[in-house]
Amino acid sequence: MHRTLTAPATLAIGLLLAGTAADAKSFRFSYRGDLNSFDPYALNETFTHSMQGNVYEPLIGRGKALELEPALAVRWENPEPALWRFHLRPNVKFQNGAPFTADDVVFSWERALAEGSDIASKVTSIKQARKVDDLTVEFVTAGPNPILPQEITTWYILDKEWAEANGATKPGSVARKVENYATRHANGTGPFRVRSYEPDVKTVLVPNPDWWGKVEHNLTEAVFTPIKSDPTRVSALLSGAVDMIYPVPLQDVARISAAGLKVLQGPELRTIFLGMDVERDQLLESNVTGKNPLKDVRVRKAMYQAIDIEAIRDKVMRGASTPSALMAAPGINGFDAALNTRWPYDPEAARKLLAEAGYPDGFEIGMDCPNDRYVNDEAICMAVVPMLARVGIKVRLNAQTKSIYFQKVLSRNTSFFLLGWQPSSYDAHSPLFNVMGTRAELRPGAQKGQGSYNPGGYSNARVDALQEQVRSETDPVKRNAMIREAFQIHKDEVGHIPLHQQALAWAVRPGISLVQRADDALALWWVRVEN
Repeated sequence: MHRTLTAPATLAIGLLLAGTAADAKSFRFSYRGDLNSFDPYALNETFTHSMQGNVYEPLIGRGKALELEPALAVRWENPEPALWRFHLRPNVKFQNGAPFTADDVVFSWERALAEGSDIASKVTSIKQARKVDDLTVEFVTAGPNPILPQEITTWYILDKEWAEANGATKPGSVARKVENYATRHANGTGPFRVRSYEPDVKTVLVPNPDWWGKVEHNLTEAVFTPIKSDPTRVSALLSGAVDMIYPVPLQDVARISAAGLKVLQGPELRTIFLGMDVERDQLLESNVTGKNPLKDVRVRKAMYQAIDIEAIRDKVMRGASTPSALMAAPGINGFDAALNTRWPYDPEAARKLLAEAGYPDGFEIGMDCPNDRYVNDEAICMAVVPMLARVGIKVRLNAQTKSIYFQKVLSRNTSFFLLGWQPSSYDAHSPLFNVMGTRAELRPGAQKGQGSYNPGGYSNARVDALQEQVRSETDPVKRNAMIREAFQIHKDEVGHIPLHQQALAWAVRPGISLVQRADDALALWWVRVEN
């Protein structure tokens, strides 16, 4: 079908073309939203980390197949059960010329745990970071932590002196709307530098000539333009205004392929789920007063069974999703296929459960949903609304851009919401700790960051105890048994409503080579422009 560009869409593409030199080594790409901050600790979100990861670096990185590989640390060891020692890469400089040393690692650990940080969960098991010498640092953990290397692959290291000189010793926070110098400026050790950053308009990265790593790319610049509108983003690719877009709207895959462009598709390790406020005594956004219907497991199960996940897969996701009953995807360590069976879609059973819970006529509730973060996120929510309406639950949908959405939901100003979670550790402990764990402020003695992505307040003491044991257990058989028990409890209590794992879809013009990893992160240092 021929599609005519609207005036705003034409203008957007015109600006892209006008702002790009005819240099074949300029890589122009677009995503459906912008990164929310250049402060690496302000938001624990994949796209933001992906963009920042071209400028900043962790101690341990991941390769093209997501395998662990040395980054700012050349090697590491676990000489004692609760001690990790990292040997740092020599002769590394930050982009302002300052040397990288153990002082920066210790500072970055302290900053990652400071108030406002959204990435504390990555380093919360470390109770002490100590400098041995300029190129050696030790982490003392709160008990054995066999997965520490996996947990810190998106914990980026900052320059201590630069942060101090620019008043950025404390992290910014998207949830709290806190900004500082590091929000819009960057000084990393990575393969690219920030030439310019115009939020919601354009970001230009250029190669770092002093990078320590092996240069595999041939870029002179990388120009990122956020384009929220799916039709405009696709048209920008088809017209040649950009070289690559992601995600590709599923309905446009065939059209893009027919135009001679390459569509890269593959499974993603992210689970999309619905969360519910099970903590407050009265919901913020409901016609029910004096009580919270979501505290009743029968209501939560009714909502679950009212959702036709196969219809969402077939009609909304066009077959490009895998329905899930767990908060972890296949490919995540600890995933248990035997538990991955959903409660059946059964509207009649849902209505019966609501009546038993005292809501024979249902109730009203607000729902928050991003419209530019996950694949077909708003469309998923729009499909859920009539499904719940059929059993009497009337949903007022509030779809919004992700910068507004994350601030609202992570501040707990929500009753019902859609989120996605992909463990950067690729281990089931991550959702147990971050999404299913009781929020730290509600549980004395909990590690900082626990429950940071649990705005609905799900809480079970046994699940909390199991996740603590999972973090320190070194026997894989015992560990997987603990994970299974925790997942079973959460499933029985309908702590959240898992929906599916979405599929990745990227599109690139001919002459572009890049690497699509299952974490949906675009690494510019592997991009080559051949023509």
